Amino acid sequence: MAPQARLIIDRHFASISDPRSGNATQHELIDILVIAVCAVISGADNWVEIELWGQAQQSWLETFLALPNGIPSHDTIGRVFARLDPAQFRECFLSWVSAISKLSQGQVVAIDGKKLRRSHNRRSGKDAIWMVSAWAAANRLVLGQVKTKGKSNEIKAIPELLRVLELKDCIVTIDAIGCQTKIVTQIAEKQGDYVLSVKDNQGQLHQDLKDLFAGCQEVNYRQVPHGYTRTVNKGHGRIEIRQCWTLSAPEFLEYIRRRESWKNLRTVVKVQAEREVNGKRSRQVRYYISSLENNPKLILNAVRAHWGVENGLHWVLDIAFREDDSRVRKDHAPENFAILRHIAVNLLKQETTTRVGIKAKRFKAACDRNYLLQVLSTG
Repeated sequence: MAPQARLIIDRHFASISDPRSGNATQHELIDILVIAVCAVISGADNWVEIELWGQAQQSWLETFLALPNGIPSHDTIGRVFARLDPAQFRECFLSWVSAISKLSQGQVVAIDGKKLRRSHNRRSGKDAIWMVSAWAAANRLVLGQVKTKGKSNEIKAIPELLRVLELKDCIVTIDAIGCQTKIVTQIAEKQGDYVLSVKDNQGQLHQDLKDLFAGCQEVNYRQVPHGYTRTVNKGHGRIEIRQCWTLSAPEFLEYIRRRESWKNLRTVVKVQAEREVNGKRSRQVRYYISSLENNPKLILNAVRAHWGVENGLHWVLDIAFREDDSRVRKDHAPENFAILRHIAVNLLKQETTTRVGIKAKRFKAACDRNYLLQVLSTG
């Protein structure tokens, strides 16, 4: 069984270029990659812990890895990942993702960014990086990621990420920063649908939607062709009520200035969320544009599914992988280590025989080599 670990990783990472030459190649690149992937799945969160895991498992690793000079030091591992081409590493990641999952029709693909808070380096003036990720809500799978230098730069990163994704018949959701005509066009050209949040960054569009729905509300939607749905969720002393109104009749869409700039725009949406916690009430109203037909239930489900990226990915990276505490900073290392975490998240989530949280699964993988191989076999 043990050689399977190398075969699986080699299958997807054989094409990656070794950034080293000469005496720097005392350890085989595939050995370093296998050790890093296995160690991160098993709970390692930095280069030192990867080295320690490798040393603890050396006799086992020697049964299927060359290890001509033993286990590489943490400095060696760190230098390799600092120099490894992140674009190539991402391509290998995408190869692995496509092998373990196929997106179903109508699947929500949520695009969202996350700051790696400790990846900054004040001495060299380097800001913390952001990773913009695509999250398949139903499969609970990271589909891809792109590094960017800040929240405002997500506008540039999102098209790069969309370019490498297969989006046919999927519903792409993005928060307000991604509500851009070029992004909408790109999604449409890839035969995907979209539900995009609209805020003040699209001031004219936002105001038009507010005015349009306010006018409909004044007549209580009488003689206004519209869709409507309502959901109520209760639990843990909390009540959440969500209402969704949708408009798609051409005579109402005419109120949207420059609507022809938003490719395939078919429906505009108002979502009102009310929450009561311990007797305290709050209300929030959001507006969206969508290429979907007038189906308020489907659209509201997509809106709710978008926030699964926070609980299903970002929260897991912070709690189970301590990503916000990571001090990996040098060159390409922060981005490449983020991809290592995403590989681990995907494999651990796809392994469903053990019904515990990700952190507990990592602990089990560290204790049980057979379980580690089982996790890897999902790839």
